[in-house]
Amino acid sequence: MNKTTHFGFSTVAETEKAQRVAEVFTSVAGKYDVMNDLMSLGLHRLWKRSAIQISVVRAGERVLDVAGGSGDLSRQFARRVGEDGQVWLTDINKAMLRVGRDRLIDEGASMPVAQCDAEHLPFPSNYFNCVSIAFGLRNVTHKDAALREMQRVLKPGGRLLVLEFSKVWKPCEPLYDAYSFKLLPRLGQLIANDSESYRYLAESIRMHPSQEELKGMMEDAGLSRVEYFNLSAGVVALHRGYKI
Repeated sequence: MNKTTHFGFSTVAETEKAQRVAEVFTSVAGKYDVMNDLMSLGLHRLWKRSAIQISVVRAGERVLDVAGGSGDLSRQFARRVGEDGQVWLTDINKAMLRVGRDRLIDEGASMPVAQCDAEHLPFPSNYFNCVSIAFGLRNVTHKDAALREMQRVLKPGGRLLVLEFSKVWKPCEPLYDAYSFKLLPRLGQLIANDSESYRYLAESIRMHPSQEELKGMMEDAGLSRVEYFNLSAGVVALHRGYKI
């Protein structure tokens, strides 16, 4: 019997989800950064800056940016680790990775880039000082497997950062729902000529684990001292855990 999972509010076979997510991000790759600015009113830049600060990444360290897409975090991590450090930009989606790679080249940034699945990372165990995944975990079919993989490749003492949309403060829910399910698909149609992908985005956020649930999942994956920080009234949460 085929196992099923969520694709937004729909239930699909596990074997179908990765392909359908790939179609979404292939469709929006070219307008991804423009839409991020419009959707968040530029707040995504502040959320990512918070992740960089909380990462406490230092010169000479190794960093893995999982589902790094257009490379926003990778570029900032690269500035922190300097010439003696190393940052890997990875994504499962070729179109998104191409956008990130081209932007890095245009800006004169040089770093290794790899297309890979968060559930099967092609890196040795105990290798990275820091692993990050920003706005990517909710699209992974087996989140528990991805968290275990990210824990595996961390060095003892290393930290995992998960920046993701989460459960908004309850009084804000009506306004947030109206924005997510009415305005967001219209923006997607207007800017990216694709309302369905942005409808999936809104639905996938609602299906993602809450702050406390994700904390528990990270602990189950072997991470310790897990904590989270709510940003913008819980629209986004930043989780941090350590490998002991």
